[in-house]
Amino acid sequence: MVKNQMDKKIILSVVAVAIGVITLLLMMPAKDVNIPETLPWKISHPSPDTTRVFGITLGQTTLNQMDHLFGEQAEISLFKTTEGKMLIEGFYDELNFNGLKAKFVITLAVPPAELPAIYQRGLRINGTPSGKRITLSFDDTARVREAAVASITYLPSARLEDALFAKRFGQAEQRIKEKKTGTIHWLYPKLGLDITLGGSEKSVLQYVAPRDFALISAPLLAQGEPLP
Repeated sequence: MVKNQMDKKIILSVVAVAIGVITLLLMMPAKDVNIPETLPWKISHPSPDTTRVFGITLGQTTLNQMDHLFGEQAEISLFKTTEGKMLIEGFYDELNFNGLKAKFVITLAVPPAELPAIYQRGLRINGTPSGKRITLSFDDTARVREAAVASITYLPSARLEDALFAKRFGQAEQRIKEKKTGTIHWLYPKLGLDITLGGSEKSVLQYVAPRDFALISAPLLAQGEPLP
């Protein structure tokens, strides 16, 4: 009888602890990344040719440093477009910046001459509608994590209104409409910012250093239609 009572007390104690732990976990807030300048319109320029956003200085901050700052590790791959262009990308599935949830896609400043060899050493190839995505070898993964972040593409989970962008960034210097899709781009060369507005679709913000802005604007100007 005494043993049974002791067993019941032990079981009840374990259950009580488990309930307490579960309650504590449920009360904990969702993971929120809080770093200086975390809002998408907090853009600064440490020098005329550099952009700093989300606490990242493009062309200087490495992917390892970005991982440490965000508290997450980006998923890295080499992407080869259907036109044959190759680039190294990093992907953060979802981060919460002061209540604004978003996905992040970054490109890394890896010399183009190194990309064919990285492609050949790739471990796995996955086809996509717009190209091929290659899983990097262990050594290449470690190497590119020391490369600087060249651009950031910010994909908010919520649909942000056009009026908000106009309020935060002012009038766009140029507005371009893609002929095929009807998507409109607001271009801010001095900020190194391209805002893609897709009507009912969610907006996309792409950040580059101002000196690299032609890499974004030139294809749009060549294939798009300028708007007043």
